[in-house]
Amino acid sequence: MIIGVPKEIKNNENRVALTPAGAKELIKRGHTVYVQHTAGEGSGFPDSEYETAGAKILPTIEATYEIAEMIIKVKEPIESEYKLIKENQLLFTYFHFASYEPLTKAMVASKAVCLAYETVEKTDRSLPLLVPMSEVAGRMAIQKGANYLEKPFKGRGVLLGGVPGVLPAKVLILGGGIVGTQAAWMAAGLGADVTIMDVSLPRLRYLADVMPANVKTMMSNEYNIRTLIKDHDLIVGAVLIPGAKAPHLITRDMLKDMRPGTVVVDVAVDQGGCIETCKPTTHENPTYIIDDVVHYCVANMPGAVPYTSTLALTNATLPYAIQLADKGWKQAALENPDLVPGLNVINGEIVYEAVAQAFDMPYTPVEKYLA
Repeated sequence: MIIGVPKEIKNNENRVALTPAGAKELIKRGHTVYVQHTAGEGSGFPDSEYETAGAKILPTIEATYEIAEMIIKVKEPIESEYKLIKENQLLFTYFHFASYEPLTKAMVASKAVCLAYETVEKTDRSLPLLVPMSEVAGRMAIQKGANYLEKPFKGRGVLLGGVPGVLPAKVLILGGGIVGTQAAWMAAGLGADVTIMDVSLPRLRYLADVMPANVKTMMSNEYNIRTLIKDHDLIVGAVLIPGAKAPHLITRDMLKDMRPGTVVVDVAVDQGGCIETCKPTTHENPTYIIDDVVHYCVANMPGAVPYTSTLALTNATLPYAIQLADKGWKQAALENPDLVPGLNVINGEIVYEAVAQAFDMPYTPVEKYLA
């Protein structure tokens, strides 16, 4: 298979979808890998390392899309890339379709095959390609939240861990999945007073067993959320419904109950956000303020630590990329059920139900293409 790795062009996105080591593994199996010039530089991988691995360097993004049968990316294509995508071309990347209708319609119009990292799902319902970036984002949510609690950023002026004689900051985490768990560990390690909420009692029991003493668990419901936001300094939105839009657990009217300088970090923003007033921001302009509440809603948080993120992501994606290259997407999906829910759009039809429902668009069962 001919594989193309374009340079990410989303604002401040420095990750790359394939490391030189990954390129070498694909080339060993007889595939051809084309990497756009400087695609890996932001993650610390110069063109020379790809060339040593056997990859070919192409000068432009247009040339990379034009030659490739499979495109491997990190983030969803942005508007300037839509016209470069070809019919039957396989795109393997994060899409988060349910949060952005223009992208969904563009990929339907392209008649490409869109296989989304975030909906590849194992039989135990875990999301193996979302986990590594969720781990990074969960830890970063606390790192960033602690920073924006500082007064120069219009935060409350609270030190997350406090000091002897002064109480630590209170951190509320909505969601006990990968993001929420990693955020809780990070906040607890810094000495904060942490409460983590979830709707699953078995998950809360597990968290209560494994978390340190400064992490408390609480059932997630509107009454409890409204009570806790009144005196918590940092609130992290960490809710995920695979492939679908996140529910709004914190609504616009709740901001008035928060203290001035409270910081909210919505890690779910690339799935529409679980805080109603959150809208996607960039690393260049990461925050805005509504009702004296600081909102941090960067949609590609792991892009700020590209070396760590690229290695963590490609550790997870490469085995699947090899299967797709060796067998083609259809045969790979037939042999590995993990890949079936990853298929979101095929040849102009939406084959992932939650995406179709998000925009009231026609849905075609994926079985039509795997029969």
